[in-house]
Amino acid sequence: MSRAARTTSAATRRSPITLAATAIARSVKAQPHANGSPRARPSYCRSHVVFSLPGQIADIAYHNKAVIYDILFKASAETMITIAADPKHLGARIGVLSILHTWGSALTHHPHVHMIVPGGGISLDGTRWVACRPNFFLYVGALSRLFRRLVLEKLAAAHGAAALQFFGKHASLTNARAFAAYLAPLRNSEWVVYSKRPFGGPKEVLRYLARYTHRVAISNRRLVSLGDEGVTFKWKDYRIEGPERYKVMTLDTHEFIRRFLIHVLPQGFHRIRYYGLLTSQTRAKNIARARELLAVPLIPIDAIKAASATPEEPKQPEHPCPCCGGRMIIIETFLRGQQPNASRSPQHRPTPVPPAIRIDTS
Repeated sequence: MSRAARTTSAATRRSPITLAATAIARSVKAQPHANGSPRARPSYCRSHVVFSLPGQIADIAYHNKAVIYDILFKASAETMITIAADPKHLGARIGVLSILHTWGSALTHHPHVHMIVPGGGISLDGTRWVACRPNFFLYVGALSRLFRRLVLEKLAAAHGAAALQFFGKHASLTNARAFAAYLAPLRNSEWVVYSKRPFGGPKEVLRYLARYTHRVAISNRRLVSLGDEGVTFKWKDYRIEGPERYKVMTLDTHEFIRRFLIHVLPQGFHRIRYYGLLTSQTRAKNIARARELLAVPLIPIDAIKAASATPEEPKQPEHPCPCCGGRMIIIETFLRGQQPNASRSPQHRPTPVPPAIRIDTS
């Protein structure tokens, strides 16, 4: 097997997140014009998109987590793939890595997905790589409107299939007309789709994935104190700009636990999913094709490991000196009560025992 073939087969065995990050990090590449002249590489491209559900839908998701979170995943991915494939926008097949978060900074219920998307895709005919425009990926207005329509359609279908459950103040929504009336105001409202500033390069993508994919509702560093008055923690008010957005909140212990448990997902639910070019069935093939179109050279796995390896820290001596902490050299080992053998280490002869003095007092 050739070196290139061995490298490719080894790359396909890497984790899905590593493969996705590789594709995303390498997505923005210089492409030639039709006349063959090189086109300047874009400084960056939109590659981080957030889709959020309105509060009315988040309310009924309390008792329908698996169904509604699944709708959020599918509707947002279908939106991205559909708009990107439209020649009026990008005209390419893209890959999507989606990560579900269900919380706001104050532990409130706020279901949304974070999407990491390459800054381009493979053309619809599969012959070239289509890069996004500099400083722009897709029009968020088109994304918002299609996302709204798809979510409402899928909710209506789930209600018609009796896949939704309603309790308490929402018990009346079991009726089809009441449910349609509940969703009616959402058809004309603006839905939040936010396109964030993209990553600065491959290291930024990997750093983001490392800290963000398996984040929980609140980290230990945000906890301030626990006492009789409750749990105090730091939170961020995104409605305010500047230093004033960083605040401290104290909740009753039971309320804190209730808010935290809201974000426990149904058993077996996958909160990280891949769509488009990054689906598991065709991921390796699509990434290989993207690298071919981008003319990215194959990097041997050994070189990648060597580049990412960190130098080993100096080990502590096994037998440190109790005075200076330096390494002590073992000269000889002897049992308790046994005298050292001076012939083995003449330079370390033991101090001779002074002869016993006997005084005759008779």
